[in-house]
Amino acid sequence: MANFIQDLKFAARTLRSNLGFTVAALIALALGTGANTAVFSVVNSILIRPLPYDKPDRIVVVWGNNQKTHRTREPVSVPDLIDFREQSSLVEQIASFVYDDFSLSIGAEPERIQGTMVSANFFNVLGVKPALGRVPGVKPAFGRLFVEGEDASSSGRSVVLSNKLWKERFGSDPSIVEKTIQLNGAAFTVVGITPPEFQSPEKGDELWVPMAFDGADRLRLPSISSPDDLRKRNRRFLKCIARLKPGVGIQQAQSEMATVASRLEQAYPNSNSGFTVDLVPISDQILGNIRPALKFLLVTVALVLLIACANVANLLLARGAARQKEIAIRTAMGASRSRIIVQLLTESVLIALTGGALGLALAYGGVKLLLSINPANVPRLSEVGIDLRVLLFTLMASVVTGLLFGAIPAIQASKPDLNSTLKEGVRGTSGGSRGKQTRHTLVVLEVALTQVVLIAAALMLKSFYQLQNVDPGFNPERVLTMQVTLPPTKYTEDDQISAFFDQSIKRLASLPGVEAAGAITTLPLQPDTALARRFTIDGRAPSSPDERLTAAYGAVSSDYFKLMSIPLLKGRYFEERDRDKSPPVIVINDAMARLYWGQDDPLGKHISITAEGGVSREIIGIVGNVKQSSLDSESGAQMYEPFLQVPWNFMALVLRTTQDPNSIMRASRAELLSIDPGQPVFDVKTMDQLVGESISQPRLYTTLVAIFAILALALAAIGIYGVISYAVTQRTQEIGIRMALGAAPSTVLKMMVGQAMFLTGIGLILGIVAAFLSGRLLADLLFGVSERDVTVFLVIPCVLAAVALVSSYLPARRATRVDPMLALRAE
Repeated sequence: MANFIQDLKFAARTLRSNLGFTVAALIALALGTGANTAVFSVVNSILIRPLPYDKPDRIVVVWGNNQKTHRTREPVSVPDLIDFREQSSLVEQIASFVYDDFSLSIGAEPERIQGTMVSANFFNVLGVKPALGRVPGVKPAFGRLFVEGEDASSSGRSVVLSNKLWKERFGSDPSIVEKTIQLNGAAFTVVGITPPEFQSPEKGDELWVPMAFDGADRLRLPSISSPDDLRKRNRRFLKCIARLKPGVGIQQAQSEMATVASRLEQAYPNSNSGFTVDLVPISDQILGNIRPALKFLLVTVALVLLIACANVANLLLARGAARQKEIAIRTAMGASRSRIIVQLLTESVLIALTGGALGLALAYGGVKLLLSINPANVPRLSEVGIDLRVLLFTLMASVVTGLLFGAIPAIQASKPDLNSTLKEGVRGTSGGSRGKQTRHTLVVLEVALTQVVLIAAALMLKSFYQLQNVDPGFNPERVLTMQVTLPPTKYTEDDQISAFFDQSIKRLASLPGVEAAGAITTLPLQPDTALARRFTIDGRAPSSPDERLTAAYGAVSSDYFKLMSIPLLKGRYFEERDRDKSPPVIVINDAMARLYWGQDDPLGKHISITAEGGVSREIIGIVGNVKQSSLDSESGAQMYEPFLQVPWNFMALVLRTTQDPNSIMRASRAELLSIDPGQPVFDVKTMDQLVGESISQPRLYTTLVAIFAILALALAAIGIYGVISYAVTQRTQEIGIRMALGAAPSTVLKMMVGQAMFLTGIGLILGIVAAFLSGRLLADLLFGVSERDVTVFLVIPCVLAAVALVSSYLPARRATRVDPMLALRAE
């Protein structure tokens, strides 16, 4: 310990006396360590930290898989859910849930709240306990979650609040438990609060209410049109989660559920033919496709840290060569080689720890910036932060980094040539051929790693550019959108619903600055709320008994297509005359026409939507394709109905403006509240915002990789500059002799630059090979670009070569200004 403290003090004095070297090393390490810590904090919170459930490895999401229509991850019906519960012996419990919107009345203006209707055992399946109070049956009795039988229609209305809603809307008041709040105009009793870390399996929720399976109360199950829907096996709207019994693997449970689905298929061929069941681990459900992206970011940022290590190692080698006389004297005085190595490694680790501390500060700022950006569709992002695991990672990364970049310089510096180094008048700073080879190897490594990072960044930038330029099928410019969901307890008749939205569209269209107004049930690029419906083609016999024709569905106002600039390819748009008393009509998109009619003209043909009880609708128009789920997916079959013929209680109102859409947000909201003061208006956004949110994940990944690439390029440039600058210093005598013998400055310049470009060339070749072989790691994150894109693999080496040329030219030019007489006299 005494030796360690002595080494530590000596290292601190040495680093303080060489501020130029210390600052350069700290900057490189702080950037490398900070970037790694920031990315690890994201990976830790999203991928490593356990989900906030009890034994989450036993929880699965139960999805239907329709093999006839090739639709995966479909909801299930109530009768199927009951059979799954009764016939499965490996599943402990199965719970169901349905997302919906609620109107919360607090103060003068109602608020829209995102909620979930759940079966009574929902929280038990997840293993969640209330934040306030206790488990039912344990005193003192203060707060609870749902209990068995609470999802029966005869039980009273109860609600569980999220911790966030409790804090933000009720001021963390514990007395709210057992009090009533107004939801959709009805009184609900608050029975408990969820823990702060709790989240639903798919998306964030603010409250939960029990689901009435008999459909007696439409307020509590507005996803169905009538109680009869609950008894239909083909009415699939329930999302389900299950807890496996202890010791049961997912594959075992999957096999049993497949057997149950097969029995149901045989017993109910009309509704269950081709319908199977998939069990998805809840971690896969929540994390989705973010795993490969985060792993790729972690690999990329690790390469940046390696580049920083190579940079600092080069600095240490140069500094070690300059300290050869000092180390030779210490050796001559009896210091062992191991003692010198420990001393030098202490300096390296001290530099690394200091750089790590600075990097931690940078990472903290980076995480704060990331949370302020708040990119959409990134799960568990709110949990990202600097915790104990992140601090331990930073400490470990700093120590390992210090040993990594300090080992080679320490070993080389600990073996000085005592005879030549201690001779009077010898420079003793050349470092020998072995030191030069090591420095050159590190430069090659830097260039190769930088090449890999740059190629990855270029591929992602090109991919994101391609994604941004995808035609969504509509014009998002100067379009304002807002969501409205009418409570079914207040708007009980279709005429009331039609009148509200019809009046809303007309009054919004009359606002100053509004060019046109319209409505649709589901906006484009909103996969979570997208609707799909089955249909039959009148007069065409099914190709097989199991044929299921399906298309995305939307109910729209007459001006919607023109407002959104969706082109009419054939026929006509909807008109004001297409109302409830008019002949039933429908408009389809080009993809649907080609898929189901091929070369035939579908205009004038009739189709019947299954959920409408066989009402025959005439196809009056064919419109262009619109991206419904995402910009990188194919446009599938879509059909549209006039909403005045088929009213829906939830609609997205759309306004095309003559000015900045944000400037009329307040006026639009006020206009709707004037029609119904108790009706909340929510998700008021521009269409440009919605398009941006749909690509927020690839934008985030691309931005981070681009930042890492710039950082890697800067570090590589500094590394090349440092090596050539050091070479110029070491070869001053040689350059002086060459110029004294008649060598032209251009010859000296070519010699120094040529040395740098030779090393760069080797690094470029190795980097291209490494990027080519590792391209598959990036393939799943690219859109419209091959992971081995020829243009990128040609341009990026040229860019890196140009940077290397400039980085080597500046110190090499200094060599041409050496005065031969001064150089020889100094030697």
